[in-house]
Amino acid sequence: MGKMLNDHKVKKYLEKRRKGWSQIEAASKVGISRKAARKWEDLPLPSKLSRERSWRTRKDPFAEVWDREVVPCLVADRKGELQAQSVLRLLAETHGDTYPKSLLRTLQRRIREWRALQGPPREVYFEQVHPPGREAQFDFSCANELGVTVAGQPFEHLFFEMVLCASGYRYVGLAHSESFEALSMGLQDALQDFGGACQVVRSDNMSAATHELRSESKRVVTQRFASLLAHYGLEYTRIKPGRPHENGVAERAHGVFKGAVNQDLLLRQSRDFDTLEAYKQFIEGTRQRLNARVAEAFAAERRLLRPLPAHRLPEYSDLEVTVRLWSTIRVRENTYSVPSRLIGHRVSVRIHPDVVEVRYKDQVVAACERLRGRQRTHIDYRHVIDSLVRKPGAFARWRYREEMFPSLTFRRAYDALVEALGDRADLHYLRLLHLAARNRQEDVEALLDAYHESGRPPIYEEVKDLVQPPQPSPSTLIEAPRVDLASFDELIQGDTYAQLESASTDLCRQAAADGSQLPPADPCPGACATPGRGRVLTCA
Repeated sequence: MGKMLNDHKVKKYLEKRRKGWSQIEAASKVGISRKAARKWEDLPLPSKLSRERSWRTRKDPFAEVWDREVVPCLVADRKGELQAQSVLRLLAETHGDTYPKSLLRTLQRRIREWRALQGPPREVYFEQVHPPGREAQFDFSCANELGVTVAGQPFEHLFFEMVLCASGYRYVGLAHSESFEALSMGLQDALQDFGGACQVVRSDNMSAATHELRSESKRVVTQRFASLLAHYGLEYTRIKPGRPHENGVAERAHGVFKGAVNQDLLLRQSRDFDTLEAYKQFIEGTRQRLNARVAEAFAAERRLLRPLPAHRLPEYSDLEVTVRLWSTIRVRENTYSVPSRLIGHRVSVRIHPDVVEVRYKDQVVAACERLRGRQRTHIDYRHVIDSLVRKPGAFARWRYREEMFPSLTFRRAYDALVEALGDRADLHYLRLLHLAARNRQEDVEALLDAYHESGRPPIYEEVKDLVQPPQPSPSTLIEAPRVDLASFDELIQGDTYAQLESASTDLCRQAAADGSQLPPADPCPGACATPGRGRVLTCA
């Protein structure tokens, strides 16, 4: 039959023949000879005539050891976890250079073929059919791999993603940790975005929703999460430990969404955002673009969702703690400072997804960003600087010493003071912090930057005079001269007084005739008052 052609050329030739082309024209157009073209008119496609090769083109390098050494290892591996690289290493240790690393690909192919014919059964995954409106899956996913920065600073965050299994419509929100507060906010925001509640929600065994009962060696739903589920009438299922594929809709959604965000970032040509709000808007744009693909399916599924309750549950947790002698409190295994005047008092701590508020008598007395992780510390120098500036010797070995540098500017100022003043640097630096606490920190920082650029140490007295200039001395009071009233007596004597009296009398008579009154404050030196020496003449 000569050299065999591929299916494409034969199909193209036969198509032109069916359109009425001659053998010569069709063969010339396709690029085959007239003899070959005539032959393929009566034969099946070339792919159907090819036969699978059943003979070897070279000697099997594992023929001597395959049945004796390799197969027993594969038979003992009941889970199919043994790798060809490990088998090749074993053969190299036993037979030396007979089995080099260049044979790895051949051994991998042999093991794959053996397992397909004689190996243990493999786990079967069963594709599920999701009825519309029944189930949604949710999970947290770390997004640090995207390398996003906000205002030039690395932005560590998570994505909370909840997906309707039938339509594939998704909600995505930002989170800082896998806390219950973040879970509560994310789940409720998702249901609001869906416009209704499904019947079942599913997740992995996250600590925000479940906890372990050591006495029974199992995990159960926490009381707080159970209350959240009951409020929305949701059933809850979770996967078995170590089986992430059982939450496959959410896991797949994570990969798709982060891949789409990464592509959008590449098109944007920058991973830095001016503000957090700008980054949130960017994420929302990616989410809407993906949801547009399933808009029709979501519209059909949305009609099957149940109505939501009239109100949401609080997205924070409250607890009470006692302020310790160190002017700190412990919250979820992290340490926060509070104003020292609260030492010994019981305070209420309201824990939001990203903020911690300290309350006393229903008033917020301190608030800061919620710490991520455990055994972390947040110390606000304003809370302790009054005591520390009176006890500067405690600064050198204080446990939270590093928390007393609110910015790189203050750290450089301290290093400059140490180099210039030695042991006295602590007192000067603490006084600078005290100055920043009593004034605007930005003003003190600007002066410290100026000192750093000039190469001079920021001595406290100099900085204080610049931040709080000396007040000028009070102005000298000038005593007013005493007024000699004799000149007024001279003024009202003689014709001057007579004219003034006549004019005033006429004014009073005109006012009486008109029925009006003169203002009480107007002087009336006329006939209605008797003038006297040094007296003020008034109208009765």
